[in-house]
Amino acid sequence: MADRDDTSRSAGSGQDGGRGERDRHPPMDRGRREALGRKVRRYALILGIIAVALGIWGIVSRLVTRSELRRTTAEEAVLTVVTAKPQLSGAGDELVLPGIVQAYIESPIYARTSGYLKSWRTDIGAKVHKGDLLAEIETPEVDKQWLQARADLATAQANLAISVITNRRWQGLLKTQAVSIQDADNRAADAAAKKTTVDSAEQNVARLNDLESFKRVIAPFDGVITARNTDVGYLINAGQAQGTELFRLADIHRLRIYAQVPEAYAAATNTGLKAELHFAERPGVSYAADTIRTSNALDPTARTLQVELQLDNRDAQLFPGSYTEVHFKLPSSMETLRLPANTVLFRGKNEQVAVVGRDHKIKLKDIDQGRDFGKTIEVLHGIDPDDAVVVNPPDSLEDGMKVRIAPSPSDKGNAHPAS
Repeated sequence: MADRDDTSRSAGSGQDGGRGERDRHPPMDRGRREALGRKVRRYALILGIIAVALGIWGIVSRLVTRSELRRTTAEEAVLTVVTAKPQLSGAGDELVLPGIVQAYIESPIYARTSGYLKSWRTDIGAKVHKGDLLAEIETPEVDKQWLQARADLATAQANLAISVITNRRWQGLLKTQAVSIQDADNRAADAAAKKTTVDSAEQNVARLNDLESFKRVIAPFDGVITARNTDVGYLINAGQAQGTELFRLADIHRLRIYAQVPEAYAAATNTGLKAELHFAERPGVSYAADTIRTSNALDPTARTLQVELQLDNRDAQLFPGSYTEVHFKLPSSMETLRLPANTVLFRGKNEQVAVVGRDHKIKLKDIDQGRDFGKTIEVLHGIDPDDAVVVNPPDSLEDGMKVRIAPSPSDKGNAHPAS
């Protein structure tokens, strides 16, 4: 009984709670529900439009990016080249060649006698005059040979003297017929032989006298000692052999410069041709030199003409053995086109250059090369003065290839950023 009462109370209290909730939140009417539905549909439509727009924007942006990538890739694939215009040659041509500088006279000093070096008097850089003492050599063996040769000469002279006296006596006896003609002739022949022995001994003494004088090593001409290859106590061997050079002497009051002129310019290189010398150790300074002589014959191996120039060097500013650039001033008979030497392509039989046309496409042209000036070459036929010739053309360059011309440094310097 008590349980049913509790259940009834609980049910009653639940119904009362439901009524309280409905009182606090009354149900919507039909108009409000329809307005809310329209608003939800409107927001959904806006979100859908935004989603579609975002999707279209993403697709378009990807397409634009892909198109830009293709364009950039195509532009990067186009080879960039540097070009140069042919230059007209001036009234005179300049030929630049390497030159070798040598002393006017340069000589190694060797010993003419054997022994040991007693002393040396000059070292590298010393200025000496003809006849100055450079070194002294001790020659004990030669000294003994010289003494022996003098003794042999004295013996031969004594034998000659007795032979002459004997011959004179026998000739007197022959007049009285005290001796035979044969014996007298034998005595005369003996005296003549003794005379020959004396002459031989005298020549031997003279030879050893020369060897004795060679103990003093003297300078053969005025100059500068450029090398000393000996010292006190060194064993000295007479003659010219490897490692036996004592000193090296050079006369540098004048210098000789030798250059090898290519065959193409041999005919224009004559005695008296003017040239300028440039030395790396003296930048900005040029020295005038004259062509003294030529070999008048081409080297059959190198096909070059050897040319000798001379330069006054009294103040000893320049050194033999140095490297120089020889700038020859060659006469020019006609104006020709010139190109940098690094524009030439060596393909097939003919030499070629790559020319960029107005359509930015490559055209390979065969050329006839004239003289080679080192950094530039002379072109006789094959190009026009207005051609844009590719400098340092790569091996991959082909006829008809599209290229892009790199702006010159002056164009880069004159460019201004867009405002």
